[in-house]
Amino acid sequence: MVKPPAASEAVRHEWRNRIAAEYGSAAITQHLTLWLIQVGASPELIDDGLRIVKDELEHARLSNEVYVAAGGTAPPALDRANLGLYRRESVPLELDLLRASIQIFALGETVAVPLFKHLREGTTVPTARVALDRVLRDEVRHRDFGWTLLDWFLTTPLAPDVPAIVAAELPAMFAGLERNYGQADFGAGKGVAPEAAAAPPPFDAADRAWGLAPAHEYAGILERTFARDYLPRFQARGIDPTDAWAQRR
Repeated sequence: MVKPPAASEAVRHEWRNRIAAEYGSAAITQHLTLWLIQVGASPELIDDGLRIVKDELEHARLSNEVYVAAGGTAPPALDRANLGLYRRESVPLELDLLRASIQIFALGETVAVPLFKHLREGTTVPTARVALDRVLRDEVRHRDFGWTLLDWFLTTPLAPDVPAIVAAELPAMFAGLERNYGQADFGAGKGVAPEAAAAPPPFDAADRAWGLAPAHEYAGILERTFARDYLPRFQARGIDPTDAWAQRR
């Protein structure tokens, strides 16, 4: 049996951020599910949201196991200001719910599937592999939840306006993804305190065994996700994201 490489400071930095990011995802999804309840969404959608909250908390637990195995001891640095969704009092709740559904799930969870698949491929440390196996399995369902939410909006009284609303929001959302993935900022916007999300040490190829990858590979995954997932999925729902994608930089 090959002995796994010793965990670097970058490994501990990354998995500590992942713990906080999973807590952030749980909190944000809990908030979004509250909004689903408040607008009278179907019990099935509400149940799906609550199941995802439990998934994210399990991801946090598994990430903590990896962090401890890597020699980490400091608690996750949670940014409480980002452990909830922003509500614009000037617009109906449905519009904020639609915006959050697209940004967090249709976009964020869709690109998370190929990202975690890529991270898992090079992972050989057992605790990290177990964590990424579970995360990847769940992310597929979380991605599908985002597109199901969009389909649900297309059955509501808001349906005639949904394509234009989404198209108007996409440039800023794509720009946010570009910033996060271009910098491989794992915890951006997901409850990681800014000081914890600071740039880790330079990438060491040995860190792949612990489930890490260099920043430029994150950026490439995002590029491929647009062509393979975002473009056809939005177009199938009467939304053309091409111009918004071109405006992201």
